Amino acid sequence: MKHPAVTLATAAGPVRAIAPLVLSASRATDLPAFHVDWFLDRLAAGFCEWRNPFNGKIQIVSFARARAAVFWSKNPAPLLKRLDEVDSFGLRYYFHFTLNDYGQENLEPGVPPLAERIATFRRLSDRVGAENLIWRFDPLLRTETLTPERLLAKLRRVGDAVAPYTRRLVFSFADIEPYAKVRRNLARNGVAPLPFSVAEMHETAGKIAALCREWGIEAAACAEPEDFSAEGVRRSSCIDPERLCALFPGDPEFAALKRDGGQRRFCGCVLSKDIGFYHSCRHGCLYCYA
Repeated sequence: MKHPAVTLATAAGPVRAIAPLVLSASRATDLPAFHVDWFLDRLAAGFCEWRNPFNGKIQIVSFARARAAVFWSKNPAPLLKRLDEVDSFGLRYYFHFTLNDYGQENLEPGVPPLAERIATFRRLSDRVGAENLIWRFDPLLRTETLTPERLLAKLRRVGDAVAPYTRRLVFSFADIEPYAKVRRNLARNGVAPLPFSVAEMHETAGKIAALCREWGIEAAACAEPEDFSAEGVRRSSCIDPERLCALFPGDPEFAALKRDGGQRRFCGCVLSKDIGFYHSCRHGCLYCYA
């Protein structure tokens, strides 16, 4: 399944572009925190450029068909202030808000203090609705001091503060080994990650599911090879066909969306187009895969 191609009229003449239905904003950077002006300018222009991170080629993305956006952020406060402008373009949307508690470990040196982020979470929920705000505690990064028990205590601390403002928690276990850049970055900062065993993953997932039942929210795991359904954890679809269809009930275009084959094997996301640029996020998270 591919995005339809269109011809876009620009000041430099006609150009070929893709026209996605769903925008991902963004897996590559924290667009809501750092690039709100750019995003609104591009919405007004009706298109944007996207640079392929592997070969550097530019692709033109038309917003002619774009009707939904999925926002990913650790600090969506700048975009929250301007959601009325987003609304004026007719987009519907929901948010993934990664709200971790790694301040003592300094794993996310550029994010605001935890109390400030919790306050933003609550304000955003009041604005968009709890069903359209997904809490991510992601990734669960284990070290000598960040034991599974300590990670669960941190997750409980945040969840006690935000669970009434969301309907779902998404988590994943940090997968450091395949990413040489991440391994080097952690080592330079004195962080020695430890893997979870399969048994530890299942035990931790079960305890997270129990917390979520206590809070009255759903637990979901993102792109994990292990199946935690026996523990009460569903597989996450971050570009979620159920949530998109809830935004557009009875709409055949959204009902017809299929899984995005360009994502990781265990990713359940449906087709979207990411419009972010890599290496443009200023949070400086030590574990960042991007």
